[in-house]
Amino acid sequence: VQLQASGGGLVQSGGSLRLSCAASGRTLSDYVTGWFRQAPGKEREYVAATSRIGGRTYYADSVKGRFTVSRDNAKNIVTLQMNNLKSEDAAVYYCAASQHWPTGRGTEGYEFWGLGTLVTVSS
Repeated sequence: VQLQASGGGLVQSGGSLRLSCAASGRTLSDYVTGWFRQAPGKEREYVAATSRIGGRTYYADSVKGRFTVSRDNAKNIVTLQMNNLKSEDAAVYYCAASQHWPTGRGTEGYEFWGLGTLVTVSS
């Protein structure tokens, strides 16, 4: 499956953005789909994930209550709604997919990755 993240941009602190992960070549709901982010000089870190059907969602503690991951199967996308953005949320955001529920929250659990989309948060 080929993935493409989009929707990044510049937003003020406290604002919102909605990222989308679009799939081509396969049905995205056949995959566990996760969101990761990487800030300059830092390792790529887990943000959120949703199960294949979308009934289960998981979040990093740093975004819980502010971010929501969901599926739109009709459009073959997974979205990440980000509210109350903070300066520490600024990063390149990546979506990733796995045929099996990954063990742990590391990047090694996902076989497919898209190019990232940049989120910049101004104070």
